[in-house]
Amino acid sequence: MTVASDLLPLTGFAVGITAARRADELGALLVRKGATVRYGPAIRIVPLSDDTELHAATRMLLEQPVDAVVATTGIGFRGWIEAAEGWGVGEQLLARLRQTTVLTRGPKAKGAVRAAGLSEEYSPVSESNAEVLQHLLDSGVHGQRIAVQLHGEPLPYFVETLRSAGAEVIEIPVYRWVGPADPGPLDRLIDAVLDGTVDAMPFTSAPAAASMLAMARRTGRQAALVEALSGRVVVACVGPITAGPLAALGIPLVQPERARIGALARTLAHTLIDRSPRLCAADRRLELRGQAVVVDGELCAVAPAPMSVLRALASHPGRVVSRRELTSALPGGGEEHAVETAIGRLRTALGEGRLVQTVVKRGYRLAVQQKEEAERP
Repeated sequence: MTVASDLLPLTGFAVGITAARRADELGALLVRKGATVRYGPAIRIVPLSDDTELHAATRMLLEQPVDAVVATTGIGFRGWIEAAEGWGVGEQLLARLRQTTVLTRGPKAKGAVRAAGLSEEYSPVSESNAEVLQHLLDSGVHGQRIAVQLHGEPLPYFVETLRSAGAEVIEIPVYRWVGPADPGPLDRLIDAVLDGTVDAMPFTSAPAAASMLAMARRTGRQAALVEALSGRVVVACVGPITAGPLAALGIPLVQPERARIGALARTLAHTLIDRSPRLCAADRRLELRGQAVVVDGELCAVAPAPMSVLRALASHPGRVVSRRELTSALPGGGEEHAVETAIGRLRTALGEGRLVQTVVKRGYRLAVQQKEEAERP
């Protein structure tokens, strides 16, 4: 199918973002690809200088020597040092860290450690917490005191495995997550997912996913949200830890090969494009793009109800779809006369009445040339 050269790959798609720390970065990547972005922060970061848990954990580390410190993220490690400086114990903390073995999960954490005037003993090429854990276990941790810098969410398997092996573990809860100060945008984003005006949801942290699901549960919308996320909406997670709360509910999702924001945006874009139905009807080539349809290379915006009807028709190209079936496809349901209204608006939006045919007393069908299946790229 030929698409107009001025159409970006994600033009016509709407993406919802619940992230806090890297929302702008992810949103900018998607907007550059043509997507419309809706923000509904599901979490916020406790300022480190006000975080009593981080302060208490730092004091525990300063009271007695530690055998090893694990730095998991660059921004987290830098924030920890800056918070300690604000509390007047920055030099004490650095002096303590110079006396211990420092392990880093990846290059960003390694860079932050070196910027603080320290050096790491070990950093896996895989950037995997599991490999750091195995290195510690192979070195022997029984009777040792180990500090683990968390990265936004607990690392229960990592921490409990060390404790089971006989280590004392101090958890350093850097940039701890709590619920959003204003839940309104998240509430509206959930509604947008349910009414069909959001096509994809990328997640960069497990707490954000869990917070969104918790709000839906509190407001009686979790079952509907899970159904939407398990169907038309593409769900993408930056990595397996982030995917945890969603996978636990059986929500299908996609992940990039590397846990990076850029890779997440690319994976999401490829998935949306690959899943876009393409077909030929009434001698016109159509591509369904979330909130719009490309007809012979020209983008036509389509309202949610007519778009839902078109998706239902496109899922059975050439087959007659009854009014009852189309009613169930409408956001929030409705009556059969709502289907007739949606069909009329759809024909107007597409600028071609012949694309959708009325089959008297039976329903509607797309006027496709090949009834067996829709064309795929």
